[in-house]
Amino acid sequence: MSAPDQPLTTTLRLASGNGPITRSILPHPPRDALPSELPIISLAPLFSSSSCLGDRLQVAHQIHQAATTNGFFYITSHGIPPSVIQQAQQAAFRFFRSPVSQKEKASMYKSLYKYGWKPPRTQRLNPFESVDHRESFSWRYDPRYDPSVDDVTKIPDEVRAMIKHDPDDYPWSAVPPEFKDAIIRYFQAVLQLGRTLQRVLALSLGLEETAFDEKSRWPDLGMAVNYYPPLSISEEEEEKGDETTKVSIGSHTDFQLFTILGQDEVGGLQVLSTSGQWLNAKPIPGTFVVNFGDYMQRITNDRYVSTVHRVQNYSGKERLSMAFFFGFNLNETCEVLDCCVEEGEEPKYETVSCWEWTQRRVRMMHDVRGNHS
Repeated sequence: MSAPDQPLTTTLRLASGNGPITRSILPHPPRDALPSELPIISLAPLFSSSSCLGDRLQVAHQIHQAATTNGFFYITSHGIPPSVIQQAQQAAFRFFRSPVSQKEKASMYKSLYKYGWKPPRTQRLNPFESVDHRESFSWRYDPRYDPSVDDVTKIPDEVRAMIKHDPDDYPWSAVPPEFKDAIIRYFQAVLQLGRTLQRVLALSLGLEETAFDEKSRWPDLGMAVNYYPPLSISEEEEEKGDETTKVSIGSHTDFQLFTILGQDEVGGLQVLSTSGQWLNAKPIPGTFVVNFGDYMQRITNDRYVSTVHRVQNYSGKERLSMAFFFGFNLNETCEVLDCCVEEGEEPKYETVSCWEWTQRRVRMMHDVRGNHS
């Protein structure tokens, strides 16, 4: 196609952990992703007692293919019982549907670290789009809820000093016990899944399975349970065919190694392909969605893709998602892996501490002023 025949595009501006970035957007409405664009990968060999290294390498190869294309994929046979997921979703819906006075007991404004309930219009992941139309309940890693940690006092001082949590077990002490129990049970199951995924990701990069074990023994991770009320569109916007002015969560890239997303049956997640086409990542029963973040793109020297995505819930129904973000220990450094720098190449990114990396994004996420210049 000659240059004059190229379709007109618009420019999407957004912030990322690696600084401001832009993407070219094709002038086509979102369409459903093809299986080749968002593949479904079975993790069964990772949980089978009869599997061998060769079986796990086959899974690693599939993940490598997905990581170097659109950076998003579904996983099935992931080892988490459906009941654990359903109970967490039901408890979350009950919490978000409860009166504001009940949710305010666990407000982020009572937390030293903004953990807990975040009311509507208090988050803006993309400063160039609308404020996020969502509520959420979020927190970061607490070793007291990590089944692999037998004794918190044995965690090295330099690591423990960077793990922050509020006194008196806040926000968990301020929510209904059934909400805490169901969400923590889900969190622990996904944490175990994350550690399993971390090992196959090491294999996908040509490393030993255990290459990242110590770097994520007490991982910097976060979890956000997101509640999206349905968006409405004005008559003026409908006439213009413009449904991009409002977002449930703004266009962004994640900033950790990878994300494991549980979504309900409503849908609304959209992934930006490498060609600039918005793709609907429709819910598939029994699966999670996995994507890579800026951290992973950074340490792989851009081999693995941190893909732009957003949520627009125009379904007319409320939507729930549970996002789990997995990273290295906060006392570690984020640096380009030697295996991702070929002869004659140079690392594209300088080394940065994992602590500073995390703080960058936390500051950006809670700045709701926007930037429309």
